[in-house]
Amino acid sequence: MKKLIFIWASWALTTQVTANTLTVEYASFYSHVKKLDDPSTDALRFAFGFQHIAQSRLCYIDSAQIITQKQNLPLTVENNSRFTVPTDKILKMAKAMVVIELQDLANQCDMSVQLETKPSFLRAQYSHKDLVLLFNQYQAFFEEMGGFLSFMMPSSQGLLFHFDAKVDLPDELQSLSDENGRLALNKAWLSQQKSLELPLKPLRITAIVKK
Repeated sequence: MKKLIFIWASWALTTQVTANTLTVEYASFYSHVKKLDDPSTDALRFAFGFQHIAQSRLCYIDSAQIITQKQNLPLTVENNSRFTVPTDKILKMAKAMVVIELQDLANQCDMSVQLETKPSFLRAQYSHKDLVLLFNQYQAFFEEMGGFLSFMMPSSQGLLFHFDAKVDLPDELQSLSDENGRLALNKAWLSQQKSLELPLKPLRITAIVKK
């Protein structure tokens, strides 16, 4: 996989489309989030968004909600670009729908699914134990998904820290940043048993993946 962020684009969904609205079966999201319903991956989550097909950005989301015959459940949209859904088999059985209101035209937006660390694990300081915990969770996910076809699945090669603004990293970390300002800690760095101090909390942490 060429991209460091683990994303599936053009996800095949049972979807109803109007000009700026997507209506998707909750079951399509549940098939993903249920894969993380395990203690070995409880620091991770799936964040859902839509990649603009003509521009290098995510489509802008005004709102997202889960709708059943009995209730509407609003979903939190982070930075107008990604949202998460609960892992709830009852919603699947109730044939719930997820309705997403976009600022962009819906036919210009392809589904993007990102595996990332939960917000509660985002902080400015990490012990070596903290970093290993996150790395091991990504490893556990890819190993579980690969099974006997593991040679076809990406593998986790480290942790990738994303920031929502330009960040001045300490001198010892400068060589580990890429052209997009992300901090990449590979397995060799993690094996040095170092702690990590950042000038600010990262926006998200994903896996460095390699197929």
